[in-house]
Amino acid sequence: MKKRLLILEDGTVFTGTAFGSERASQGEVVFTTGMTGYQETISDPSFYGQIVTLTYPLIGNYGINRDDFESITPAIRGFVVRELAKTPSNFRCDLTVDEYLTSKDIPGIEGIDTRKLTRIIRNKGSVKAILTAADEEVNVEEIVAKLQTTPAITHHVREVTPKAAYPSPGRGKRVVLIDYGMKHGILRELNKRDCDVLVVPYNTPAEEILAWHPDGIMLSNGPGNPEDVEEGIETVRNLIGKVPMFGICLGHQIFSLASGAKSFKLPFGHRGGNHPVKDLRTGRTDLTSQNHGYAVDIDSLKDTDLELTHIALNDGTCEGVRHKKYPIFTVQYHPEASPGPEDSNHLFDEFIEMMEVEAGKGKQHA
Repeated sequence: MKKRLLILEDGTVFTGTAFGSERASQGEVVFTTGMTGYQETISDPSFYGQIVTLTYPLIGNYGINRDDFESITPAIRGFVVRELAKTPSNFRCDLTVDEYLTSKDIPGIEGIDTRKLTRIIRNKGSVKAILTAADEEVNVEEIVAKLQTTPAITHHVREVTPKAAYPSPGRGKRVVLIDYGMKHGILRELNKRDCDVLVVPYNTPAEEILAWHPDGIMLSNGPGNPEDVEEGIETVRNLIGKVPMFGICLGHQIFSLASGAKSFKLPFGHRGGNHPVKDLRTGRTDLTSQNHGYAVDIDSLKDTDLELTHIALNDGTCEGVRHKKYPIFTVQYHPEASPGPEDSNHLFDEFIEMMEVEAGKGKQHA
């Protein structure tokens, strides 16, 4: 078994066993707390540029199957686990995690103390790191110096948005889905409700979107800092008040910035399938699936037309907003789950109902 090193920018070195691709890889190390759903995690575009650590100790038990992908091409830079299952057992299993990551040229490391790594991230925030072979030529000091001087990745969305628009036909409401790095679970939920969906790149102009005469607009999840998505913010700013909108995760942040709010980077982000969120309108608490490193500043909502609708019970951060004048609402978490609990799946039905109400108003005015 080949040895592999995970070297952090603070000089910490973890030695473990290599799996997946043999190449070296650099990225931001983050952790996610899900006990299951590693296939969706690996294929979630919101993890672009990141080395993902699983806190649950045994990963790969049920292998990789053809049904649970959230994107075709995974965007992670590396995969870190305590123990990797070598002989998965599940009737849907097509590949092991090792075989899949090897085919996608993504390196992994197992056998390290993931609890220690998680504590480092919690105490110091997300850190840059390199996965590399453990051989005599490795100079840890040089690698640490490189990590400390290498700027963080920016403009993530450009790397995961589609190059051109494409349809996902249906006979129901017409929805334009702006793809900032969409999990396919969002598209599946719209298709379940028979929506006629057109998926468009993040920088599609508002005029082009409105020319399709949509009943509603979905703003997808995606990776990185929302402030980097300047063209996307401008597009959403020009769409506000024109058509009903529903935003998820990065889509929530982009809509909030387009409305005049501000965002900030969380110390180590929210990633996992057990995050409690309270709906301030009903008092209901849902367990939610989350994957984000930035949040909307609640204080910055005061001078906007947005009202706070949801908060995270773990740290009190913003988890949802609604426009005071127009039929638009957004949430920071993932109501489509994939993976995680489906407590808040009803938000897709609220989006459909909102489009139907607005369509009814249009008929009355006509």
